[in-house]
Amino acid sequence: MSDAAPRLTTFAEELLRSPFPLRVRAWDGSESGPPDGPVLVVRHRRALRRLLWRPGELGLARAWVAGEIDVDGDLYTALDRLSGFVWERQAQRPSPRDPGVRSALRSLAALGGPLPPPPPPVEEIRRRTGPLHTRRRDRQAISHHYDVGNPFYEIVLGPSMVYSCAYWDDAGAPGGAVTLEKAQRAKLDLVCRKLGLTADQRLLDVGCGWGSLAMHAAGEYGVRVTGVTLSREQAAYARKRIAEAGLTDRIEIRVQDYRDVRDGPFDAISSIGMAEHVGAARYLEYARRLHGLLKPGGRLLNHQIARRPEENEAAYRVDEFIDRYVFPDGELSPLGSTVSTLEQAGFEVRDVESIREHYALTLRRWVANLEAGWARAVRLTSPGRARVWRLYMAASAVSFERSRIGVNQVLAVKTPRGGASGLPMRTRVWS
Repeated sequence: MSDAAPRLTTFAEELLRSPFPLRVRAWDGSESGPPDGPVLVVRHRRALRRLLWRPGELGLARAWVAGEIDVDGDLYTALDRLSGFVWERQAQRPSPRDPGVRSALRSLAALGGPLPPPPPPVEEIRRRTGPLHTRRRDRQAISHHYDVGNPFYEIVLGPSMVYSCAYWDDAGAPGGAVTLEKAQRAKLDLVCRKLGLTADQRLLDVGCGWGSLAMHAAGEYGVRVTGVTLSREQAAYARKRIAEAGLTDRIEIRVQDYRDVRDGPFDAISSIGMAEHVGAARYLEYARRLHGLLKPGGRLLNHQIARRPEENEAAYRVDEFIDRYVFPDGELSPLGSTVSTLEQAGFEVRDVESIREHYALTLRRWVANLEAGWARAVRLTSPGRARVWRLYMAASAVSFERSRIGVNQVLAVKTPRGGASGLPMRTRVWS
């Protein structure tokens, strides 16, 4: 009898007390649920054993990475429907002691087959030692995320090699004429203009990635750039690009922790998509360190993903899938906390620009790049690693679109005692 899909649908609806929004296709060929839209494909009953032992997001993530579940149809639509079904109904979940839930769990256990559960996929980070956000542990976390091979990032990011939110105009919307490369160049130029860069100034680029901002600032604005990263693969790639562009006399790339930079002061500091790795406990130290590295009147551009505040901030927990497979030890903070901490460190915050929708567009382009180069991406890494990135980027796009997370550029100044910030009277013009 082929009835796995109806039983799975019943279990999900019993647990979350709502109609399941996707059609389900099980390993036995059975199907259940609405006929329209994407289909959640459960390829193997091992996925159920993972869920029994690690209910929720981590169990689902392990099954996805292992290829035991998949989506047939539009992945974004599936994730959008599931986000409303799962995340927005968490408070309605019945207790595991509920008789109906206990009955459903017994049914799931019988359907899942013999225990114990399979081991986690090899792509999951396992060993992490020492306190959070020490120099050693930060190096381990950065290596896990970035040292997966520069050719893989070339597939995902495209020629710009910029791993942060691009800056689009209306032509960048679906069907528009603006390319990812043009939108990334617009973002790099926006950062340089906000920092007010001029020839022969010194710029510190914290978390410099593959050197794209450093090259733009040196090539277009004539500044001298020191870029720091904890990834040796990134540094080697950036140095090669810089040499090919003839900019070695203006740019130095170091494998160095920002806490170990000692050759300030700098005229400006850029921190683009790096502060998410700092951690809440270390954020004031980060802000004070950057403040101390700036000249009076120097500017900081802090480009950072933010989450919504929790009613009880002590209850905040890092997303398990992101922590185990994507950004180990990464933490998101509310925008208000970031601004307050920068002010506490001595900065005057002069401008905050939310570019949340821009990140959703950027992520969709990255997913399209990955899907177009899928066979090569799998050869360069592994099927599981490619699946991690496809899920992570598509789910992140949906989270930005739904305003579950955002991204902001915060411009701050180390204002001199006399109070002259050096900024123009109008920093932005609204149309």
